[in-house]
Amino acid sequence: MVIKPLDPDLSVCKLADVSQLDLSQDFYFIGKTDEEISLVCETSRVPMHTTARDDGWKAFRIQGVLDFSLIGILSKITTLLAENGVGIFAVSTYNTDYILVKAAQFEKALTVLAHAGYEIAR
Repeated sequence: MVIKPLDPDLSVCKLADVSQLDLSQDFYFIGKTDEEISLVCETSRVPMHTTARDDGWKAFRIQGVLDFSLIGILSKITTLLAENGVGIFAVSTYNTDYILVKAAQFEKALTVLAHAGYEIAR
């Protein structure tokens, strides 16, 4: 399995509404439930009016399109990271999974995964 580190610095935010978002940008993830609207975006593109915000995240994705019948991919990665003291924020899309790690632990996370046999695509 190939892990692809992503370049941008990311932020995890809470929003009251999505009216300020410019969805033409490359990296946005929006989650809306009956309780909240969450946003993951490049730190340089965080909307002005967030209700909460946490900066300092980096991300990697599991490269390629993952079939829905595949079981345990995210679980194996998150377990490895948890066993090595690396906290995560996971985001899943239709195609794949993205894992955010605090920037201070990003290289450690990639090293843990490389030692476990994952290919890191730099």
